[in-house]
Amino acid sequence: MELIGSKWKLLIMRNLLVRPWRFNELRRDLEGISQKVLTDSLRSMEENGIITRTVYPEVPPRVEYALSELGESMRPIMDAMEQWGTAYKASRANG
Repeated sequence: MELIGSKWKLLIMRNLLVRPWRFNELRRDLEGISQKVLTDSLRSMEENGIITRTVYPEVPPRVEYALSELGESMRPIMDAMEQWGTAYKASRANG
């Protein structure tokens, strides 16, 4: 929980489970996140080995973030959380 316990880190991981993302793509998709919080979250996740940061030698430089092997190993946990959340929302709607 210490590694991905924040709301934003969970949402970043959710996106990266689908495909690699560029910084501005993440910023546009994660409504309400500030540039600073996104930068800090990505740096922290990279330092903890959850994501990788790839810089492509282009002009302008292109940077992509993707899940590392460690991040990919969390896929079953993220899937279980998604299933639980879906079931919870359904039970609240019916109840």
